[in-house]
Amino acid sequence: MKRGKLYQEAAKLVDREKIYNMKEALEIIEKMPKRKFDETVELHVRLGVDSKHADQQVRGTVVLPHGTGKSLKVLVFAKGDKAKEAEAAGADFVGAEELVPKIEKENWFDYDVIVATPDMMGVIGRLGKVLGPKGLMPNPKSGTVTMDVTKAVEEIKSGKVEYRLDKTNIIHLGFGKVSFGTEKLLENYQTIIDAIIKAKPAAAKGQYIKSIAVNTSMGPSMYVS
Repeated sequence: MKRGKLYQEAAKLVDREKIYNMKEALEIIEKMPKRKFDETVELHVRLGVDSKHADQQVRGTVVLPHGTGKSLKVLVFAKGDKAKEAEAAGADFVGAEELVPKIEKENWFDYDVIVATPDMMGVIGRLGKVLGPKGLMPNPKSGTVTMDVTKAVEEIKSGKVEYRLDKTNIIHLGFGKVSFGTEKLLENYQTIIDAIIKAKPAAAKGQYIKSIAVNTSMGPSMYVS
């Protein structure tokens, strides 16, 4: 696969045989040629667990100290006082049953996260086939099914991210923008790694963290220790 000029220039800064510490890797990212947009810095953590087993799932949420650099749009399914609470907290969209046909028939996905009060899950369940494949179904484990809609909306807006294993036992997520600089990215990274370590399943045996890689949206990967 032919890579662009900026990628090739960035790749010259990376020693493919070396395992960097995260600070070194982020300092290299700072030196890479800049693109016309602020690239996301991505993390890929391979774990020594088997995601096929329910007792070896690794999933949770964490609020990054410096946010993600991305402004997320939040849709809240709630009624009455909870709907008013969601609006006051800064939710971008608030509604109930009337949103179901809009999502189902009009393919309305102008939001990044859905929060719901528990009493609305029967309504949202009808949208499972549509929301599930897009990773938009609210879930108690990620804090998106809750009566405390104020806290949920505020955390999402302030930089809450969800981490979860994929089928190959890797957690992929963005943890900031290139413009954050090394120190802020390092603090965000440490917060995520601490959360992943804390979420280690009791059933996990042997080496838990197998490998960690970092890259920008369109840049080369580096393995870190």
